[in-house]
Amino acid sequence: MPGATPGKWIDAWRTRMPDNPLEWHPLEVAAQREALVSGEVDAALVRLPIDKTDLHVIPLYDEVPVVATSAESHLTAADALTAADLTGEVLIVPADDVLGLHTEMFPGADRPVFAAPATTEEAIATVAAGVGFVIVPMSLARLHHRKDVAYRPLESGPTSTVALAWPVDRTTALIDTFVGIVRGRTANSSRT
Repeated sequence: MPGATPGKWIDAWRTRMPDNPLEWHPLEVAAQREALVSGEVDAALVRLPIDKTDLHVIPLYDEVPVVATSAESHLTAADALTAADLTGEVLIVPADDVLGLHTEMFPGADRPVFAAPATTEEAIATVAAGVGFVIVPMSLARLHHRKDVAYRPLESGPTSTVALAWPVDRTTALIDTFVGIVRGRTANSSRT
């Protein structure tokens, strides 16, 4: 999924399982469940919520929400922001929003007079032009980093939980090994 950084788990897998290479495929959040149930992928890093029917799902961590805005915005003067700080500012919610945002969550924020950008990347390009702000998990702000955009943590904002998921009926020894790696089990652990 966009923003995921599984590098440490990939490195551990390569060390422990050199004869079983991993293939990584990018998945859009909207397609994550279908990729799992169709067999396109054996397992996936996903953003919750996801329909857990017939899936094993292990929450891994919550991502900090950030406010991304023009680097020239007065909002960048603070080290962290609250919902009250966003009063009178234009909230842009991209069509691929992963936080489940809606304008009612920020009653003091203004709605844009234009259609929602299709992607987070487009929303960040829009705020770079000095139009409003977008709230995204920190990993997506980093993924779509631009010199003309700054971001600040949003206190008490909606978080995005990252999880590992795989189909219940396709649990294998290799999946169990990867789950062990993700859960932090060492190569010397009595469990895989």
